[in-house]
Amino acid sequence: MEDILIRPIQPSDDAVMASIIRRSLEEFGANRPGTVYFDESTDHLFSLFQEKPGSAYFVAEKNAAILGGAGFYPTQGLPAETCELVKMYLKPEARGLGLGRKLIQHCLTAARNAGYSSIYLETMPELKKAIRVYEKFGFTYLNGPMGNSGHNGCDVWMKMELT
Repeated sequence: MEDILIRPIQPSDDAVMASIIRRSLEEFGANRPGTVYFDESTDHLFSLFQEKPGSAYFVAEKNAAILGGAGFYPTQGLPAETCELVKMYLKPEARGLGLGRKLIQHCLTAARNAGYSSIYLETMPELKKAIRVYEKFGFTYLNGPMGNSGHNGCDVWMKMELT
């Protein structure tokens, strides 16, 4: 894990990250309407995060090969002190190595440093391993969605205090 670099997304990372995101959703049978699979912005992550103050997206790479990414975003309708953990996806060969936890921790620290006091996420029951990781970080379940992410295909909602 020490040879993994976590860095801000660059324009040249867009196509690789869009592929990782979509292939992951296909793998778990979660490539349905109302998810990031069909978001046009999935193909333009660099621009999406550059244009929105209070957001950041990071990619993990090893030997110049991108393994996955994750970010945080001030989703419309969330309280000002809350951001959303977004687009957390890894290539299959990068899973089970602790990289997901490392990326999440990086996002939590960056979100806290950006002034957020809580972080929210939306996911799907098909992503069971990811949900277990979120639980271990201290995310707790909510009864319904917060904000307006536009992802009505997600039906698991969680939140964590960053303080």
